[in-house]
Amino acid sequence: MKILVCISHVPDTTSKINFTDGDTKFDTNGVQFVINPNDEFGLTRAMWFKEKQGATVDVVNVGGPETEPTLRKALAIGADGAIRVNTTATDGFAVAKQLADVIKNGSYDLVIAGRESIDYNGGMVPGMIAGLTNANFVNNCISLEVDGTNAKAVREIDGGKETVSTTLPLVIGGQKGLVEESDLRIPNMRGIMMARQKPLTIVEPNGITTETTTVKFEKPAPKGAVKLVSPDNLDELVNLLHNEAKVI
Repeated sequence: MKILVCISHVPDTTSKINFTDGDTKFDTNGVQFVINPNDEFGLTRAMWFKEKQGATVDVVNVGGPETEPTLRKALAIGADGAIRVNTTATDGFAVAKQLADVIKNGSYDLVIAGRESIDYNGGMVPGMIAGLTNANFVNNCISLEVDGTNAKAVREIDGGKETVSTTLPLVIGGQKGLVEESDLRIPNMRGIMMARQKPLTIVEPNGITTETTTVKFEKPAPKGAVKLVSPDNLDELVNLLHNEAKVI
């Protein structure tokens, strides 16, 4: 079984976010980038298929040279090879088109993508990949088993969970549940050294034009001032809630 794991290169959630050029571009200075958490759950599940079923696992990213450390981390975790599509990730459709070409050229049986990335939270790419490659698709996937060409997946739905049976080729939009946080892997020294010897293939983009343009970024409004009330002064608290906050 050939598995391709889609890896997004995203800012760590603890990073301070700023914008430049009149708030039209993201300022990467001082920002620590990591593997998108939803993708990391998928990568860890792919490692399980590799160890238990002998699958081969590649990782892919759409981005410039600055994303290669993230791909190298995925290789250090255990992926067999990495592919970088040499273009800046813009909108979801453009990214999906680039990834679909990689999938078709590689004849992958299973594509594991995160349900969404934590930078734009678009949630579009996995479904678009499935449509462009004529593969079956399961989104919000929290469990996946593969037996030959048959697969059984569990996905979250409103108010519960749904178990579905399908066949390969398959694209999933994964999230926490594919593995637990305690199962996530930290690259060890041996993995880091081996990653330097593993192939990282750079492919040129297919020339697809983007469908959207970023007009402007805007930060959330700053939090308002907080008024502290002594726990011994409940009368003042009640008065403030009633007359100032007007919530009672």
